[in-house]
Parts: sequence; structure tokens; C-alpha cells
Amino acid sequence: RRCGWFDGVILRYAARVNGLTGLALTKLDVLSGLPRLKICVGYEYDGQVLKEFPYQGTVLARCQPLWEEMDGWTEEISGARAYDELPPQARAYIARLEELVGVPIDIISVGPEREQTILLRSPFAP
Repeated sequence: RRCGWFDGVILRYAARVNGLTGLALTKLDVLSGLPRLKICVGYEYDGQVLKEFPYQGTVLARCQPLWEEMDGWTEEISGARAYDELPPQARAYIARLEELVGVPIDIISVGPEREQTILLRSPFAP
């Protein structure tokens, strides 16, 4: 279960163009034990800081991510069944992702099994 660092720029763009109203954050458990977490909050392109996703592929190919770092957590979270059971650092990470993307996180998975899913809000409610 591999994953990469979160790219807030591309997801904010995807949320906007697709009209997303909620997100599912999966594999949160694979971040347990990492001392620092990185989030891409922009791109560096020819000395400029881009906060929005570049539409041109030639520009994107020359971009470098700009990272924001947050504290990680040491606790094993695969047994969490409610949001309040997550460590404060995990909750801060989730809140920052929501802030960057502008869309609430409705579902969090803390493992590969169905029962390792935390439902914050029903994505199917009107």
C-alpha cells in the first residue's frame, strides 16, 4: 500500500472543475510513524510561485512542488473507528487538507478493511 505526498493544488483544481462536494481520504494509516508529513501547496516555475494548477503541459513539466510540512504521529491508527480517536496531529492534517482543497472530507480510511472506514458525513445525503 504505497502512497505519495498530497498535492493540494491539483486536488483543488479537480474539485473545482468537477463540482466535488466531499472527499474520501484513504490510506491515512500508512502515514503513521512518519515524523513529518509533506503537502504540496504550490509549484515553483521559472522563479515564480504558482498557487493554481498550470493548464499547459509544458509549464507543468517544468514545475517543482512547494512543500508545507506538518508534524506526523507515532500512534497506530488502524484501530480508530471515530474521528475523535485519531491523534491530534492526524486531525490537524485532515483539517489542513480540507482548507487547501475547499471541500470537506466525508470519509477516512485507516486500513484496507471495510470496518476501517470512518464516516464523518454521508456523501449520499441530500
